[in-house]
Amino acid sequence: MSGTPPILERARVLTEPALVAAVDRLSPDLALPVRYHFGWVDETGAAVEGGGGKGVRPALAVLSAEAAGADPALALPGAVAVELVHNFSLLHDDIIDGDTERRHRPTVWALHGVADAIIAGDALQTLAFEVLLADPVPARVAACRRLADATAAMIRGQRADMAFDDRLDVTVAECVAMEADKTGALLAYSAAVGAELAGAPDNTVDALAAYGLALGLAFQAVDDVLGIWGDPSVTGKAAGNDLRERKKSVPVVHALAAGGSIAAELRQLFERTEMDDDAVARATALIDEAGGRRSTEDAARDHLDAALAALAGADIDAGAAAELAALATFIVERKH
Repeated sequence: MSGTPPILERARVLTEPALVAAVDRLSPDLALPVRYHFGWVDETGAAVEGGGGKGVRPALAVLSAEAAGADPALALPGAVAVELVHNFSLLHDDIIDGDTERRHRPTVWALHGVADAIIAGDALQTLAFEVLLADPVPARVAACRRLADATAAMIRGQRADMAFDDRLDVTVAECVAMEADKTGALLAYSAAVGAELAGAPDNTVDALAAYGLALGLAFQAVDDVLGIWGDPSVTGKAAGNDLRERKKSVPVVHALAAGGSIAAELRQLFERTEMDDDAVARATALIDEAGGRRSTEDAARDHLDAALAALAGADIDAGAAAELAALATFIVERKH
Protein backbone atom coordinates (compact mmCIF):
# COMPACT_ATOMS: atom_id res chain seq x y z
CA MET A 1 0.00 0.00 0.00
CA SER A 2 1.18 3.50 -0.81
CA GLY A 3 2.26 5.71 2.06
CA THR A 4 -0.27 8.06 3.60
CA PRO A 5 -0.56 11.12 1.31
CA PRO A 6 0.87 14.27 2.96
CA ILE A 7 -2.30 16.20 2.02
CA LEU A 8 -4.25 14.40 4.77
CA GLU A 9 -2.07 15.85 7.51
CA ARG A 10 -1.70 19.20 5.75
CA ALA A 11 -5.48 19.53 5.41
CA ARG A 12 -6.01 18.44 9.02
CA VAL A 13 -3.66 21.13 10.30
CA LEU A 14 -5.43 23.72 8.16
CA THR A 15 -9.03 22.72 8.83
CA GLU A 16 -9.15 21.25 12.34
CA PRO A 17 -8.95 24.59 14.20
CA ALA A 18 -11.93 25.85 12.19
CA LEU A 19 -13.78 22.58 12.78
CA VAL A 20 -13.12 22.79 16.54
CA ALA A 21 -14.27 26.41 16.57
CA ALA A 22 -17.51 25.43 14.83
CA VAL A 23 -18.21 22.61 17.30
CA ASP A 24 -17.44 24.97 20.19
CA ARG A 25 -20.50 26.98 19.14
CA LEU A 26 -22.74 24.10 20.21
CA SER A 27 -24.22 23.98 23.69
CA PRO A 28 -22.07 21.95 26.12
CA ASP A 29 -24.49 19.02 26.28
CA LEU A 30 -24.42 18.71 22.48
CA ALA A 31 -20.71 19.41 22.12
CA LEU A 32 -19.60 16.61 24.47
CA PRO A 33 -20.82 13.63 22.37
CA VAL A 34 -19.68 15.42 19.21
CA ARG A 35 -16.16 15.91 20.56
CA TYR A 36 -16.12 12.26 21.60
CA HIS A 37 -17.27 11.18 18.14
CA PHE A 38 -14.52 13.23 16.48
CA GLY A 39 -11.97 11.53 18.74
CA TRP A 40 -10.95 14.71 20.56
CA VAL A 41 -11.95 13.42 24.01
CA ASP A 42 -12.30 10.02 25.66
CA GLU A 43 -15.27 8.48 27.44
CA THR A 44 -14.65 10.71 30.48
CA GLY A 45 -14.42 13.91 28.45
CA ALA A 46 -10.64 14.17 28.86
CA ALA A 47 -8.71 15.44 25.83
CA VAL A 48 -6.87 12.86 23.71
CA GLU A 49 -4.39 13.13 20.86
CA GLY A 50 -4.48 11.50 17.47
CA GLY A 51 -8.19 10.69 17.28
CA GLY A 52 -10.61 11.08 14.41
CA GLY A 53 -10.98 9.68 10.93
CA LYS A 54 -8.84 9.98 7.82
CA GLY A 55 -10.12 13.44 6.85
CA VAL A 56 -10.50 12.59 3.16
CA ARG A 57 -13.31 15.10 2.53
CA PRO A 58 -11.54 18.17 3.94
CA ALA A 59 -8.40 17.13 2.04
CA LEU A 60 -10.37 17.02 -1.20
CA ALA A 61 -11.85 20.45 -0.50
CA VAL A 62 -8.40 21.94 0.12
CA LEU A 63 -6.96 20.32 -3.01
CA SER A 64 -9.86 21.51 -5.14
CA ALA A 65 -9.08 25.12 -4.24
CA GLU A 66 -5.41 24.52 -5.07
CA ALA A 67 -6.44 22.82 -8.30
CA ALA A 68 -8.11 26.09 -9.30
CA GLY A 69 -4.92 27.97 -8.50
CA ALA A 70 -6.37 29.52 -5.34
CA ASP A 71 -5.31 29.93 -1.72
CA PRO A 72 -6.33 26.73 0.14
CA ALA A 73 -7.77 28.87 2.94
CA LEU A 74 -10.63 29.75 0.58
CA ALA A 75 -11.80 26.15 0.90
CA LEU A 76 -12.12 26.27 4.70
CA PRO A 77 -15.89 26.90 4.96
CA GLY A 78 -16.60 24.08 2.51
CA ALA A 79 -14.09 21.73 4.13
CA VAL A 80 -15.61 22.25 7.57
CA ALA A 81 -19.19 22.02 6.30
CA VAL A 82 -18.66 18.76 4.44
CA GLU A 83 -16.89 17.19 7.41
CA LEU A 84 -19.81 18.17 9.66
CA VAL A 85 -22.36 16.64 7.26
CA HIS A 86 -20.29 13.48 6.85
CA ASN A 87 -20.08 13.00 10.61
CA PHE A 88 -23.78 13.72 11.07
CA SER A 89 -24.37 10.79 8.73
CA LEU A 90 -21.95 8.55 10.65
CA LEU A 91 -23.69 9.25 13.96
CA HIS A 92 -27.03 8.24 12.48
CA ASP A 93 -25.65 5.34 10.42
CA ASP A 94 -24.18 3.72 13.53
CA ILE A 95 -27.67 3.68 15.06
CA ILE A 96 -29.30 2.35 11.89
CA ASP A 97 -26.70 -0.39 11.49
CA GLY A 98 -26.54 -1.25 15.19
CA ASP A 99 -22.77 -0.70 15.20
CA THR A 100 -21.44 -0.51 18.74
CA GLU A 101 -17.83 0.24 17.79
CA ARG A 102 -16.15 2.79 15.52
CA ARG A 103 -12.40 3.45 15.34
CA HIS A 104 -11.82 0.92 18.13
CA ARG A 105 -14.09 2.78 20.58
CA PRO A 106 -17.79 2.57 21.52
CA THR A 107 -20.00 4.51 19.14
CA VAL A 108 -21.78 7.59 20.44
CA TRP A 109 -25.16 5.88 20.70
CA ALA A 110 -23.60 2.91 22.52
CA LEU A 111 -21.94 5.25 25.03
CA HIS A 112 -24.40 8.14 25.38
CA GLY A 113 -27.65 6.57 24.16
CA VAL A 114 -29.66 6.73 20.94
CA ALA A 115 -31.41 10.02 21.71
CA ASP A 116 -28.15 11.89 22.33
CA ALA A 117 -26.59 10.46 19.17
CA ILE A 118 -29.58 11.48 17.04
CA ILE A 119 -29.71 15.03 18.33
CA ALA A 120 -25.94 15.41 18.05
CA GLY A 121 -26.15 14.38 14.40
CA ASP A 122 -28.98 16.83 13.81
CA ALA A 123 -26.86 19.58 15.36
CA LEU A 124 -23.94 18.83 13.04
CA GLN A 125 -26.11 18.97 9.95
CA THR A 126 -27.52 22.36 10.91
CA LEU A 127 -24.10 23.65 11.92
CA ALA A 128 -22.71 22.81 8.47
CA PHE A 129 -25.08 25.22 6.75
CA GLU A 130 -24.51 27.87 9.41
CA VAL A 131 -20.77 27.70 8.69
CA LEU A 132 -21.26 28.24 4.97
CA LEU A 133 -23.80 31.03 5.39
CA ALA A 134 -21.87 32.94 8.07
CA ASP A 135 -20.77 35.20 5.19
CA PRO A 136 -23.51 34.84 2.54
CA VAL A 137 -21.51 35.98 -0.48
CA PRO A 138 -22.63 34.45 -3.83
CA ALA A 139 -19.92 31.75 -3.89
CA ARG A 140 -20.87 30.53 -0.40
CA VAL A 141 -24.57 30.57 -1.23
CA ALA A 142 -23.86 28.47 -4.33
CA ALA A 143 -21.74 26.09 -2.25
CA CYS A 144 -24.57 25.87 0.28
CA ARG A 145 -27.05 24.98 -2.44
CA ARG A 146 -24.70 22.30 -3.78
CA LEU A 147 -24.26 20.90 -0.25
CA ALA A 148 -28.04 20.71 0.21
CA ASP A 149 -28.29 18.70 -3.03
CA ALA A 150 -25.43 16.40 -2.00
CA THR A 151 -26.94 15.85 1.45
CA ALA A 152 -30.33 15.04 -0.05
CA ALA A 153 -28.67 12.51 -2.36
CA MET A 154 -26.76 10.97 0.56
CA ILE A 155 -29.99 10.56 2.54
CA ARG A 156 -31.75 9.12 -0.50
CA GLY A 157 -28.92 6.62 -0.89
CA GLN A 158 -29.11 5.65 2.78
CA ARG A 159 -32.84 5.02 2.45
CA ALA A 160 -32.27 2.83 -0.61
CA ASP A 161 -29.57 0.91 1.28
CA MET A 162 -32.04 0.26 4.09
CA ALA A 163 -34.74 -0.85 1.65
CA PHE A 164 -32.34 -3.36 0.11
CA ASP A 165 -32.07 -5.20 3.44
CA ASP A 166 -35.42 -6.91 2.81
CA ARG A 167 -34.76 -7.74 -0.86
CA LEU A 168 -32.89 -10.58 -2.52
CA ASP A 169 -33.43 -9.29 -6.06
CA VAL A 170 -31.25 -6.16 -5.89
CA THR A 171 -29.33 -5.67 -9.15
CA VAL A 172 -25.75 -4.51 -9.46
CA ALA A 173 -26.98 -1.38 -11.27
CA GLU A 174 -29.33 -0.56 -8.39
CA CYS A 175 -26.54 -1.09 -5.88
CA VAL A 176 -24.12 1.16 -7.77
CA ALA A 177 -26.79 3.88 -8.09
CA MET A 178 -27.41 3.68 -4.35
CA GLU A 179 -23.70 3.99 -3.60
CA ALA A 180 -23.33 6.92 -6.01
CA ASP A 181 -25.89 8.73 -3.86
CA LYS A 182 -24.86 7.48 -0.43
CA THR A 183 -21.10 7.96 -0.80
CA GLY A 184 -20.39 9.51 -4.18
CA ALA A 185 -22.48 12.66 -3.80
CA LEU A 186 -20.64 13.98 -0.76
CA LEU A 187 -17.20 13.13 -2.17
CA ALA A 188 -18.17 14.86 -5.43
CA TYR A 189 -19.10 17.90 -3.37
CA SER A 190 -15.83 17.74 -1.44
CA ALA A 191 -13.76 17.57 -4.61
CA ALA A 192 -15.49 20.58 -6.16
CA VAL A 193 -16.33 22.94 -3.28
CA GLY A 194 -12.90 24.52 -2.94
CA ALA A 195 -12.85 25.38 -6.63
CA GLU A 196 -16.40 26.72 -6.41
CA LEU A 197 -15.55 28.93 -3.43
CA ALA A 198 -12.52 30.16 -5.38
CA GLY A 199 -14.71 31.24 -8.30
CA ALA A 200 -13.31 28.69 -10.75
CA PRO A 201 -14.98 28.22 -14.16
CA ASP A 202 -17.89 25.77 -14.33
CA ASN A 203 -15.94 23.27 -16.44
CA THR A 204 -13.23 23.08 -13.78
CA VAL A 205 -15.78 22.61 -10.98
CA ASP A 206 -17.64 19.97 -13.02
CA ALA A 207 -14.45 18.02 -13.82
CA LEU A 208 -13.46 17.95 -10.16
CA ALA A 209 -16.98 16.84 -9.20
CA ALA A 210 -16.78 14.01 -11.78
CA TYR A 211 -13.48 12.94 -10.23
CA GLY A 212 -15.07 13.00 -6.76
CA LEU A 213 -18.09 10.96 -7.83
CA ALA A 214 -15.92 8.24 -9.38
CA LEU A 215 -13.70 8.32 -6.30
CA GLY A 216 -16.78 7.91 -4.11
CA LEU A 217 -17.75 4.76 -5.98
CA ALA A 218 -14.21 3.42 -5.61
CA PHE A 219 -14.22 4.34 -1.92
CA GLN A 220 -17.51 2.51 -1.34
CA ALA A 221 -16.39 -0.55 -3.28
CA VAL A 222 -13.37 -0.82 -1.00
CA ASP A 223 -15.64 -0.29 2.03
CA ASP A 224 -17.87 -3.12 0.79
CA VAL A 225 -14.90 -5.48 0.66
CA LEU A 226 -13.64 -4.39 4.08
CA GLY A 227 -17.15 -4.75 5.52
CA ILE A 228 -16.93 -8.50 4.84
CA TRP A 229 -13.23 -9.38 4.75
CA GLY A 230 -11.62 -6.54 6.72
CA ASP A 231 -9.49 -7.23 9.78
CA PRO A 232 -11.37 -5.91 12.86
CA SER A 233 -8.08 -4.98 14.52
CA VAL A 234 -7.44 -2.62 11.59
CA THR A 235 -10.94 -1.48 10.61
CA GLY A 236 -12.19 -0.90 14.16
CA LYS A 237 -15.46 -2.68 13.36
CA ALA A 238 -16.71 -6.18 14.10
CA ALA A 239 -15.94 -8.75 11.41
CA GLY A 240 -18.83 -9.61 9.12
CA ASN A 241 -21.15 -6.96 10.52
CA ASP A 242 -22.42 -6.04 7.04
CA LEU A 243 -23.55 -9.62 6.56
CA ARG A 244 -25.22 -9.77 9.97
CA GLU A 245 -27.18 -6.69 8.95
CA ARG A 246 -28.03 -8.36 5.59
CA LYS A 247 -26.56 -5.47 3.65
CA LYS A 248 -26.84 -5.90 -0.11
CA SER A 249 -23.40 -4.52 -0.85
CA VAL A 250 -21.79 -4.98 -4.24
CA PRO A 251 -19.99 -8.28 -3.37
CA VAL A 252 -23.26 -9.77 -2.08
CA VAL A 253 -25.27 -8.61 -5.08
CA HIS A 254 -22.67 -10.00 -7.49
CA ALA A 255 -22.81 -13.37 -5.71
CA LEU A 256 -26.62 -13.48 -5.67
CA ALA A 257 -26.69 -12.63 -9.37
CA ALA A 258 -24.28 -15.45 -10.20
CA GLY A 259 -27.06 -18.04 -9.97
CA GLY A 260 -26.62 -21.74 -9.41
CA SER A 261 -26.19 -23.61 -6.17
CA ILE A 262 -23.95 -20.96 -4.57
CA ALA A 263 -26.54 -18.21 -5.01
CA ALA A 264 -29.29 -20.55 -3.82
CA GLU A 265 -27.45 -21.39 -0.60
CA LEU A 266 -26.60 -17.73 -0.05
CA ARG A 267 -30.27 -16.82 -0.42
CA GLN A 268 -31.19 -19.40 2.20
CA LEU A 269 -28.68 -17.88 4.62
CA PHE A 270 -30.07 -14.37 4.08
CA GLU A 271 -33.60 -15.65 4.68
CA ARG A 272 -32.66 -16.77 8.20
CA THR A 273 -34.13 -14.99 11.18
CA GLU A 274 -30.63 -14.37 12.50
CA MET A 275 -27.18 -14.52 10.92
CA ASP A 276 -25.05 -16.19 13.60
CA ASP A 277 -21.26 -16.54 13.37
CA ASP A 278 -21.47 -19.81 11.43
CA ALA A 279 -23.89 -18.32 8.92
CA VAL A 280 -21.67 -15.25 8.48
CA ALA A 281 -18.60 -17.43 7.92
CA ARG A 282 -20.43 -19.58 5.37
CA ALA A 283 -21.87 -16.56 3.56
CA THR A 284 -18.40 -15.01 3.40
CA ALA A 285 -17.00 -18.14 1.79
CA LEU A 286 -19.88 -18.38 -0.70
CA ILE A 287 -19.56 -14.74 -1.78
CA ASP A 288 -15.85 -15.20 -2.35
CA GLU A 289 -16.41 -18.45 -4.27
CA ALA A 290 -19.01 -16.77 -6.48
CA GLY A 291 -16.54 -14.05 -7.43
CA GLY A 292 -18.16 -11.28 -5.41
CA ARG A 293 -14.91 -10.12 -3.86
CA ARG A 294 -12.96 -10.19 -7.11
CA SER A 295 -15.69 -8.36 -9.04
CA THR A 296 -15.90 -5.62 -6.41
CA GLU A 297 -12.14 -5.15 -6.29
CA ASP A 298 -12.13 -4.93 -10.09
CA ALA A 299 -14.92 -2.34 -9.92
CA ALA A 300 -12.91 -0.28 -7.43
CA ARG A 301 -10.00 -0.16 -9.86
CA ASP A 302 -12.33 0.75 -12.75
CA HIS A 303 -13.79 3.63 -10.72
CA LEU A 304 -10.25 4.73 -9.85
CA ASP A 305 -9.41 4.81 -13.56
CA ALA A 306 -12.50 6.94 -14.20
CA ALA A 307 -11.49 9.36 -11.44
CA LEU A 308 -7.98 9.71 -12.88
CA ALA A 309 -9.41 10.19 -16.38
CA ALA A 310 -11.58 13.07 -15.10
CA LEU A 311 -8.44 14.73 -13.74
CA ALA A 312 -6.55 14.19 -16.97
CA GLY A 313 -9.22 16.07 -18.89
CA ALA A 314 -9.39 19.02 -16.51
CA ASP A 315 -7.66 22.39 -16.75
CA ILE A 316 -6.21 22.39 -13.25
CA ASP A 317 -2.94 22.95 -11.44
CA ALA A 318 -0.53 20.09 -12.15
CA GLY A 319 0.71 19.78 -8.57
CA ALA A 320 -2.83 19.58 -7.15
CA ALA A 321 -3.76 17.06 -9.85
CA ALA A 322 -0.87 14.84 -8.80
CA GLU A 323 -1.96 15.03 -5.15
CA LEU A 324 -5.56 14.25 -6.09
CA ALA A 325 -4.37 11.22 -8.05
CA ALA A 326 -2.20 10.04 -5.13
CA LEU A 327 -5.10 10.44 -2.70
CA ALA A 328 -7.40 8.42 -4.97
CA THR A 329 -4.84 5.61 -5.21
CA PHE A 330 -4.40 5.62 -1.43
CA ILE A 331 -8.17 5.28 -0.93
CA VAL A 332 -8.39 2.26 -3.22
CA GLU A 333 -5.38 0.54 -1.62
CA ARG A 334 -6.35 1.23 2.01
CA LYS A 335 -7.04 -1.51 4.55
CA HIS A 336 -9.39 0.44 6.85
